[in-house]
Amino acid sequence: MSADEFLLGIALTVVLAVGCQILASRLHIPALILLLPAGFTAGALTDVVQPDKLAPQNFPSIVSLSVAVILYDAGLGLELRHLKGRTRSVVARLLLLGVLITWAAVLAVGPALFSVPVAVALMLGVILVVSGPTVVGPLLEYVRPSEQVRRILVWEGTLVDPVGGILGALVFHSILVGGFQVGKGFHIGEFLLSAVVGVAGGLVGAALLWLALGTLRLGETLGTLVQLAVVVAVSAGCDVLRDDTGLIAAIVAGLAVANLRGLDMPARRPFFETLVQLIIGLLFVSISASVAPSAVRPVLLPAVGLIALLVLVVRPLVAYLSTARTGLDGGERAFIGWMAPRGIVAASTASAFGGSLDEAGLPGSQVILPVTFLVIVGTVLVYALTAVPVAGRLGVSRSARTRPLLVGGEPWAVALGRCLRSAGLDVLMWAGPEDQRERIRGAGLALAPGELLATATAPGAQLEGVSAVFLLTDDDDFNALAAVLVQDSVEEPVHRIGPPADSTGAVAPYTDRDILFGPHLLRRTIAERYGHGARFVLGGPGGEVPAQHDLLFVLRADGRLTPATGTHAVRPGPGDRAVLLSPSPGP
Repeated sequence: MSADEFLLGIALTVVLAVGCQILASRLHIPALILLLPAGFTAGALTDVVQPDKLAPQNFPSIVSLSVAVILYDAGLGLELRHLKGRTRSVVARLLLLGVLITWAAVLAVGPALFSVPVAVALMLGVILVVSGPTVVGPLLEYVRPSEQVRRILVWEGTLVDPVGGILGALVFHSILVGGFQVGKGFHIGEFLLSAVVGVAGGLVGAALLWLALGTLRLGETLGTLVQLAVVVAVSAGCDVLRDDTGLIAAIVAGLAVANLRGLDMPARRPFFETLVQLIIGLLFVSISASVAPSAVRPVLLPAVGLIALLVLVVRPLVAYLSTARTGLDGGERAFIGWMAPRGIVAASTASAFGGSLDEAGLPGSQVILPVTFLVIVGTVLVYALTAVPVAGRLGVSRSARTRPLLVGGEPWAVALGRCLRSAGLDVLMWAGPEDQRERIRGAGLALAPGELLATATAPGAQLEGVSAVFLLTDDDDFNALAAVLVQDSVEEPVHRIGPPADSTGAVAPYTDRDILFGPHLLRRTIAERYGHGARFVLGGPGGEVPAQHDLLFVLRADGRLTPATGTHAVRPGPGDRAVLLSPSPGP
């Protein structure tokens, strides 16, 4: 490949990876639905995006390190305090039974469906046991299931990837050592040794990050760069010692960093998060470009049969057995049985092991990559197109109704919380000073735990069940900073009350002017009007805003709460209700 072709291939791959994700965000669909066919089409029409041309010798190593970065980032979102009780029990069962039953099912039907030897079916089965956060997470963002179901599926999808990667490496080497004879060359000690190497590498990575982030206090930019360097170095070192142990090291390091106390983790990681998104796009485009149309056609119909088996039989059976007697209701159990898409780890292991076995002369191994590609495409399409209506029918989707978090315990803020609750919203409040917390309790409003906002600033954190945050404290700088730090933890924009016009704060006067309720209803103005007798009132459905009343929110007919801000005027429509601030009584 010439230098010009190489540059063209890199440019086209990046454009497809980013363009598909932008288009997917506009269409409100998971990006994977566009990335895979885009890469496949580009690979069929041109040679410049095919990885065996761009990086013929080192592509598997590049994929391994890239997946390690993805899994480390996924591990940062897994807090062990959430993995307890029945969640832990269900996740453990899903991992064990999911791997065994899926592997056994593919091994049983693979030779007949694809006319391949048992060794190939064995390899294909272990590749297809994985799922992954790169596909489960985006799908759940669109489905918005209950928090318990979301947590179970995210934990399973993240933890099964390194397990599948290690098992894949073990089966791969066992097949080679055993001369393609199943059972020869397999040693359980090899698997345990791989696990030990991966865990040890992850602990070394966690220790290095503890030193860099906990002792040197490097800040956001350098702290993010150190994380990237440590993950790449530790994963590469583990892979040098034992193939595919870098995946375990990455997830262990991420789990450790997410759960160790005292680490000065950057609250915002825009570079790292952007890098992960780019890696996901590049990998899916590159790997799907390596699948030739001529390789797909002979296995298309058998692959459809395999997809049907995995979706309609294997996954429901795994979920049924794994969730039995766990306290989950029927809808939650059924939805867990309807969510097992395959992702980047399946694609990367199929690309690496399938090609190597084909080069080693294993008959039938050339079907591993195209079958895996079709299973990824098929499962993602099935679940992406059906997950939302299925979740709705099963009753596991969270309501579209806004659940607001009001931060602040001043009398007027508590009164606003009571007004929103009277409108039928499940209002949650938080305040720091104990007297304000007592005021919230006395009003009968739900009070968030004291560590809520500290937890929300952690990387990958989510304010569970909260869909909107309104910062109403009398500390304007706190409101301004919290609006930035908490934004990634909720689905909707975070809004803060405006500081007084003569504010001398260090941050608040110089940041975003799109403030809650607009520039004429600042914090001090509302507090003074409330002190003089103004009250928060709920208007009738579709009614006009009365004279001398100020419109604060519009409560839509479906329960969504839309605030009035400095740049977005809102008006109630048919069936909507207005939340208003009445005028102060006359003298």
